[in-house]
Amino acid sequence: MKRTPPTHPRVRRQIEALGQRLRAARMRRSMTQQVMAERVGVSIPTLAKLENGEPSTSLATVLRVLTALGLAGDIDLIAAQDTLGRELQDNALRRTNARPRTPVP
Repeated sequence: MKRTPPTHPRVRRQIEALGQRLRAARMRRSMTQQVMAERVGVSIPTLAKLENGEPSTSLATVLRVLTALGLAGDIDLIAAQDTLGRELQDNALRRTNARPRTPVP
């Protein structure tokens, strides 16, 4: 049996919200779980786990669901703007540039 590590409550809520959005997108397209599961190549229980926010669902399954819904481009937006990472990098560069270099004999 595959074990899933504990999920922080905030992250769990995000996963559940994603599942709800994916379910709503499927239903807006008048697609049954059976049809979606066939298009994605998973079982109906696996799709139900994803839509119910089960954290053990694989990222590959999420990507295939997004593709089946015509939303695959959304995945390209995740972490595209790494504001914090760029700020940390810029701060490190400022500190490095602020120190005068001592010549090596």
